[in-house]
Amino acid sequence: MNRKWLLLALLAAQPALADDMVQWWDLSATALYGDNYDLAPSERQTTVTIETAGGWKYGDWFAFQDFIYFNGNNGGKDSTTYGEISPRFSASKILGKPVGVGAITDVSLALTYEEGEGPVKSFLYGVGLDFKIPYFSYFQLNTYRRDTISSGNLSDGWQLTPVFRMDFPVGHSNIVLDGFIDWVFSADNTSYEENFHFNPQVKYDLGAAIFGAHKKDKLFVGIEYDYWKNKYGVKGIDQNTYSVIAKYHF
Repeated sequence: MNRKWLLLALLAAQPALADDMVQWWDLSATALYGDNYDLAPSERQTTVTIETAGGWKYGDWFAFQDFIYFNGNNGGKDSTTYGEISPRFSASKILGKPVGVGAITDVSLALTYEEGEGPVKSFLYGVGLDFKIPYFSYFQLNTYRRDTISSGNLSDGWQLTPVFRMDFPVGHSNIVLDGFIDWVFSADNTSYEENFHFNPQVKYDLGAAIFGAHKKDKLFVGIEYDYWKNKYGVKGIDQNTYSVIAKYHF
């Protein structure tokens, strides 16, 4: 699946299902600018991300497509793309009764397809857990087996991915802290190093602050922190950078 087909699948995810199948959905666009990116044609990057998430009769989905533009001396390489599609199939929804224990509120079959330019294509499959934790709007933990698809991709192994969100009311607006961690470990190939990618965002609901409650959860501005130890599995390449972001939910 090339990037054009991935983007089409992402944008079509909402209307493709009958109304009685879709419980909720969201589509957003994010602009991000930052520097000090390692293993890239340029340290400075501008990224436009199209993103969708939703819940349907038998589970949920999350997908995104990054369009990355290199700024400065890029050696002739102007841009690249990367995207993921991540559907999950909920045991609670399929069985029609709660499946969980204690803080665990649901168990899912979790799948992810990664694609982009270069040897990055992979298929991930495993178990997703939903947790109910105080102060978190949501907290999910997905444990995957990684199987690479493209030649030259050495990232076969295991991956642990928590995703989370916290909301902090501020006056008539809101501050959101959300993000993910990708921890790739126990790689099959000894040339691929265990790596840890922590990517939180802190965003202020500017739309609600300026235009009132009817524009709540529409326009956000903030910063993203990106820490990636052994980026791409390369030993000693530790990315540590901040970016400014603006995000709009349609």
